Amino acid sequence: MDVISPAAAASRFQIPAMDVAALRSRAPVAFGVGCVSLAGAKFCGSSSSLARSKPFACLSISTDASIKEAVHTEKAPAALGPYSQAIKANNFVFVSGCLGLIPETGKFVSDSVEDQTEQVLKNMGEILKASGVSYSSVVKTTILLADLNDFKKVNEIYAKYFQAPAPARATYQVAALPMNAKIEVECIAAL
Repeated sequence: MDVISPAAAASRFQIPAMDVAALRSRAPVAFGVGCVSLAGAKFCGSSSSLARSKPFACLSISTDASIKEAVHTEKAPAALGPYSQAIKANNFVFVSGCLGLIPETGKFVSDSVEDQTEQVLKNMGEILKASGVSYSSVVKTTILLADLNDFKKVNEIYAKYFQAPAPARATYQVAALPMNAKIEVECIAAL
């Protein structure tokens, strides 16, 4: 097994070079998938045919605030607490849970789950646009419903926004949502 420098490994796997010593001082435990270890100082290479293929996954987790960017738009409701509408980090956009609120008034569009679903997805679309992506960039959504019996109604509206291949998704009924909303949706999009 050959040992290559961190800079060479970063170049080989097209990831930005980093100060491994600083990473170790902030995060004594790091996770790695494939053939790169971020916690250790060694980046391994091999002459086997398996190592020459592209890595099957790469996971990078950082607490460095300089690599995450808050996203804000006036075209979607402001956050109701100490969180951002979305965060851009590690080539993804993480959109916080959206409610069916009208941005200008902060009030629900109506009490119907259909109207709230439509408004939720419009609000999410504005946040995605402010992040530089669109619905087609979304890879994962999570839907929280006050009543799972609304699943079919929500699906009909959701399908208008997310074309094939649709994002991966989880849907849950919850005990309550902020402001007694009927629905809340969050998503992750690739940059």
